[in-house]
Amino acid sequence: MALRTVLVSDVPSLPDSVYGLSEGLELSKPKPFRLPGFSVIGHRGLGMNVLQSSDQRTRGVKENSILSFNSAAKHPIDFIEFDVQVTKDDCPVIFHDDFIYSEENGIVNESRVTDLSLSEFLLHGPQKETEKVGKTLMRKSKEGKVLKWDVDLDDSLCTLQEAFEQVEQTLGFNIELKFDDHTVYGREFLVHVLRAVLQVVSDYAKDRPVIFSSFQPDAAKLVKELQSTYPVFFLTDAGNEIHKDERRNTLEEAIKVCVEGGLQGIVSEVKGVFRNPAAIAKIKESNLSLLTYGKLNNVGEAVYMQYVMGIDGVIVDFVEEIIESTTLMMIRPPPLSSSSPLPSPSKDDNGAITRPEFSQKEIAFLLKLLSQLIQN
Repeated sequence: MALRTVLVSDVPSLPDSVYGLSEGLELSKPKPFRLPGFSVIGHRGLGMNVLQSSDQRTRGVKENSILSFNSAAKHPIDFIEFDVQVTKDDCPVIFHDDFIYSEENGIVNESRVTDLSLSEFLLHGPQKETEKVGKTLMRKSKEGKVLKWDVDLDDSLCTLQEAFEQVEQTLGFNIELKFDDHTVYGREFLVHVLRAVLQVVSDYAKDRPVIFSSFQPDAAKLVKELQSTYPVFFLTDAGNEIHKDERRNTLEEAIKVCVEGGLQGIVSEVKGVFRNPAAIAKIKESNLSLLTYGKLNNVGEAVYMQYVMGIDGVIVDFVEEIIESTTLMMIRPPPLSSSSPLPSPSKDDNGAITRPEFSQKEIAFLLKLLSQLIQN
């Protein structure tokens, strides 16, 4: 398959010494990291759930579940992305939202995920034991409406350990370390949470490829400081949302975070990259990889444009559709005439498809077309 890439493998387990973080710790020089091919990464597995959407694909399989992860593994992708938080009894669980909602006797209850114990968290939604009935799982939309979390194929909530144990072993994990955007975290708290996550990775990752990422700049730097085995990426909205922490607001600031912290890459909202394509060269000059996320990554043409621009990979919801559409564009036959607007990709000595060459004028034209998508 054209999109299949050879990714980080034969990764050794984390040594015990990485947990001895202290002031003045002497760190080894960061190792350069580069995804060797264009990667399509499954968002929360086979895609995130949007309960209020008219698109049935967004309610197909429960996001961030073992079922969703293994469903994604059936497609030719090398990584899935999912969100990890740590319960109050120090267990890393997989869940995106800061708050979890349930309904009992017509009353909606709200709990912060990190304020729950593992057993309290797992009581929500379908239960692993068929004879047990869990709390009715609800979700609050961006508009503030609390909806029943209905999907076609449901599954129980899960822990990070269960994901390592039960998901197809060859599938890489992009572990997003989740923190509340509206909370200021101290170093001691962040270290405590990250150690809990790293311990599970150390015990259960084995040879599975792993990438860490986080919107929280201090957490991203700390997880790199705590270990040097796995690459760490900094997530950024790239200006699509404005945060009090200036480090989160531009690609230029994201580059600074990565360079200062010895991180290996950036994961940017895709519109931020299309609005500021010159930043791609700066990112590459800083020896960083670049991935993107966002709704536009569910549009095949937008994904192909990123492939042309030299972006290393995309996080997508519609895994099957994007794999199919981008593969067709990457292996399309030679143009019938010289008037074709797009050059065909060539193959290297090993028969692998290489990125087509575009002039700056052609890229500017294509970006102008894509700007129409960005406005929507």
